[in-house]
Amino acid sequence: MRALAIAATGMAAQQLNVEVIANNIANINTTGFKRARAEFTDLIYQAERLAGVANRGGQNPVPEGALLGLGVRSAAIRKLHMQGALVHTSNRLDMALTGNGWFKITGASGETLYTRAGTFNKSATGQLVTIDGYLVQPEITIPQNALEVIVNRSGQVLARIDGQTQLQELGQLQLASFANDAGLDPMGGNLFRETAASGSPISGVPGDPGFATINQGYLENSNVDPVREITELISAQRAYEMNSKVIQAVDEMASTVAKGIR
Repeated sequence: MRALAIAATGMAAQQLNVEVIANNIANINTTGFKRARAEFTDLIYQAERLAGVANRGGQNPVPEGALLGLGVRSAAIRKLHMQGALVHTSNRLDMALTGNGWFKITGASGETLYTRAGTFNKSATGQLVTIDGYLVQPEITIPQNALEVIVNRSGQVLARIDGQTQLQELGQLQLASFANDAGLDPMGGNLFRETAASGSPISGVPGDPGFATINQGYLENSNVDPVREITELISAQRAYEMNSKVIQAVDEMASTVAKGIR
């Protein structure tokens, strides 16, 4: 019976849905994490009777046909790049973005990667790096005798040097934006890679039109809403159970037919 295969696709879809929700909940405290949502589409339809064909008399078309859907399949797992809430950390090297844009990072292989997680630190040589030790672009080196590092909302990095009255400029942070943030490739470690779907990055200075501003001493929290995730988890669980009930009902129907034949 086709209902068995149809219900099986429904169970597989809801299993994927639960896995996506589980990943959202697991990353509820991950800095800069963006929640994901599973998207589904219906499968091909099998025609039992086509609409629009001539009726038996050959004069008038049939007004509607009989098309049986064969189930569901996963279409995408979409990252929802909405702004997360900011949390104050008092760490002068923590930076949060408010608005559109990504920090640019030099990956292990030298390629440019992108992140919203501004949990930065200093390397042994004073360079500004991520918590995994990747360099922030453009490279900024903080002097050892710096008493304080100041990053304004436009990304200008300044340092108060011991024995100097004037602030010393260390560099200018730049951001990247994409036409389609959802097309970026998540690599783990709060890092994303450019793809053909995301489009080429557009570089700009924080505070420019279309680019975020920087908040020093803050981090961007995950945009996962625990209440919403639990609600969607319960809904997915119920849908999974209903599809399993269909399989159970079809199995009982097949047993009835088998008993009748015997």
